[in-house]
Amino acid sequence: MDFKKLLAYQKSFELAMFIFEISKSFPKEETYSLTDQIRRSSRSVSANIAEAYRKRIYPKHFTSKLTDADGENSETNSWLDFALACNYLDKEKHLELTELGIEVGKLINYMINNPSKFGVKVE
Repeated sequence: MDFKKLLAYQKSFELAMFIFEISKSFPKEETYSLTDQIRRSSRSVSANIAEAYRKRIYPKHFTSKLTDADGENSETNSWLDFALACNYLDKEKHLELTELGIEVGKLINYMINNPSKFGVKVE
């Protein structure tokens, strides 16, 4: 199976693209701070999921990369909180993006807790 068919990958990619579109409206002075950070962390979730899937023949690497994805997902959530606090996002959009991030986190944790379902040889 292609990593792009993983639900965790698809949902995290969707979240990263939503964040990309929304962050276009962030103030210019945030370009090299909040905007850059939230885009990087949100994109890193998908990239780490892809890398984890390709490293599934190495169980510890699989888990390690998924743990990185989960950490980046949490970082993204933190940046969303800053965007809300700075009034760059309204509460409704913040909630929508946060809930999608929670869903992504659950999917990542499912992969971590059920590696054999993703082709990892568990001893």
